[in-house]
Amino acid sequence: MNRLTPAGGLAQAGAVPAETAGYLPGGLAGLPTRALRFGRAGSTVEVLLPVLDAVRADDLARDIRRAGEALKVLPVETIARAVDEAAQRLLDREHPLRIRAERLLPVVTGYDPETVRLSLTGTLKAFRLPQLRRFLAADLPDPGMLDGFRPNPRGGLARAYGPDLLLHVWAGNVPGLPLWSLARGLLAKAGSIGKASSGEPLLAGWFAQALAEVEPRLGRALAILCWKGGEDPAEQVFFDAADAVVAYGGNDALAAIARRLPVTTRFIGHGHKVSLGVVAREALRPGKAERVAGLAARDIARFEQQGCYAPQMIYVERGGPVSPRAFARHLAAELDALEGRHPRRALSLGEAAALANWRDDEQMKVLAEPGRSVVADPALRWAVSYADAPEELRPAALNRTVTVVALDDLTALPELLRPYRALLQTAGVAAAPERLHALAGALGAVGVTRVAALGRMTVPEPGWHNDGRFNLLELLTFTEIDPAAEDEAEAHAPYAD
Repeated sequence: MNRLTPAGGLAQAGAVPAETAGYLPGGLAGLPTRALRFGRAGSTVEVLLPVLDAVRADDLARDIRRAGEALKVLPVETIARAVDEAAQRLLDREHPLRIRAERLLPVVTGYDPETVRLSLTGTLKAFRLPQLRRFLAADLPDPGMLDGFRPNPRGGLARAYGPDLLLHVWAGNVPGLPLWSLARGLLAKAGSIGKASSGEPLLAGWFAQALAEVEPRLGRALAILCWKGGEDPAEQVFFDAADAVVAYGGNDALAAIARRLPVTTRFIGHGHKVSLGVVAREALRPGKAERVAGLAARDIARFEQQGCYAPQMIYVERGGPVSPRAFARHLAAELDALEGRHPRRALSLGEAAALANWRDDEQMKVLAEPGRSVVADPALRWAVSYADAPEELRPAALNRTVTVVALDDLTALPELLRPYRALLQTAGVAAAPERLHALAGALGAVGVTRVAALGRMTVPEPGWHNDGRFNLLELLTFTEIDPAAEDEAEAHAPYAD
């Protein structure tokens, strides 16, 4: 079972040597640590987390700020190429960092090794140079604005500046998610301090190490640590020092962070979101319906719905050759097959209790609602609830649980979602082209910020606008030279009459 416990005592069978998490420009040796122990399938690993007191944290913040200031003269293309090279190193399955990742991340996260391997490759491919250029172009038509003044469409010139010191606060145990945030800061030429999640404290540090090997100037502008949120004295030092804070987590946690920041600090929070699937009647033909169910199952099973972009409800339209109820049965069969190939990670006691309570609540509804049903694995490794009447959006218990809701027509869906506008993120859609665009417009109008293909909900494209917001623009400040200032400068030129 995947657990975090205070380390200590005798080594256990299947244990691997302790791994120190994080990255600091001067190295991690000699720092005091606290320890966590993780276990999966008979293997355990002890992870040591370096601890900084307030004085060392203040020194680190000053050092990273100075290094962030120095990045401003580095061409953004140079930074992008360094990120590309670091990603290539971790894509190489013979590289020592990749070997450690494939060996340790399954134990730390609880996910099966094949899921981790495939996810690492898929995530790191998004940080190749062509994808990073698209990432830049998605927010800046002329990324050269990060390097110098460029013509403004309305006249004059403009240049973009990132913060000198950016603090990242990451959450969850899905490997790779912090890398998006880290790349965001690097391309903005910001010095970055990252707070890794205790659920997965390793990958960001390895990536920073690879970056430092490729481009030492980037290595001097990065620090990755893992501390206890709300308790560690270093945390308030970093909150006070940062120019901007990007944080991921629950809404209560984000509100708590915001209260502790100076009023002048730019705060960019990514809170709790819910995603859903949408299956149109034309996708419910024999043969196709099974394929669509398999794609949806993949999104449900990948990382056990721990990411906000995984579906928790799937709305299925009546009128196709395969009924919504039959689709729910296909989905259950696909989840059962995936359990054989990619077993669900072991759950904590709290997660197991939440799943059992959700299943019990759904079964109670069967008694009161005609046409309702629940199909679940005997060991509760997955569960599918089916509702034969329209329902508003509501979360499942995660960990391979989902509700399939039948609708007479998908035009009724936006009104079911409208009350939850602030919580909506991704809709995975299976529909014909003309309906896809109509559905996207209707869903966007009620708050959905990303329309994806089923099976790709949990694999965002490079440069996607997380929660419908800009990745780089939120970090940047622009300095503009007015056209009148240019005109006035002409009057003072040596060649002026």
